[in-house]
Amino acid sequence: MKLKKFLSYEWDAIAGIFTAVTASVLHLLHMLDEEVMLSVVLALIALLFINFMRHTRNNEITAEQVDRTEAEVRRIHAGLELPEVVLVGPRHLRANHEQFLRHIKGDSIWFNVCLSMYRTQPLFDALLRPAIENPTVLSIQFILDGNQKDVWRETILPKIKACSGHEKVHEPRWCNLEKNISFILADSHASEGTEALLSFWGEPFMAEASERHVPRFIFHVQKHSELLPHLVELDRCYRRSPVEGE
Repeated sequence: MKLKKFLSYEWDAIAGIFTAVTASVLHLLHMLDEEVMLSVVLALIALLFINFMRHTRNNEITAEQVDRTEAEVRRIHAGLELPEVVLVGPRHLRANHEQFLRHIKGDSIWFNVCLSMYRTQPLFDALLRPAIENPTVLSIQFILDGNQKDVWRETILPKIKACSGHEKVHEPRWCNLEKNISFILADSHASEGTEALLSFWGEPFMAEASERHVPRFIFHVQKHSELLPHLVELDRCYRRSPVEGE
């Protein structure tokens, strides 16, 4: 290791400096005439140019290697397709849901979600309150099946009214939903695009426990997914349909 470090020194530069210092001292002591001094200066200038040219070439080689590396990295990156949908299992379900709610902004759609998930205060605080109290969320629009009206009015609505920002939660649009699909749709600060949390009623995606439907698996739909336009269109379809009871 010491030998490698020793050999790495710029010995031609060191020799040039030593020669220049020696020649200057001898000249001051009148032991070296001007013609010899001029020859030494010219030799040192030539050595300086040789050293400069060598380093210039080394820099060019390094720049070429960097360019090749960048091109290779871009090629590899282009070959890696980001997933359109990420499956989230039970161990990461709650953390992913909470992170999604922290990042959403603007208007949000809550389509066919199971209100029984929010019956208990701890689950309400974890799964719905963050969206209500998120200052970047402008509105929360539920689109729900009519059979959830009692749960909404007796259990969920009082909890919502106790939250700051409760005025952003609109009256649900009550429909006759025969779909087994459920999703939350909103723009995200994290990706600067629209994302969704998608789930399905029934096994194996949702389990029933104590008369409550509990999600077991959800799908985090990314902003570049081809699935998003279909979710948006599904929301528009039910927004245009007659409200239950009218």
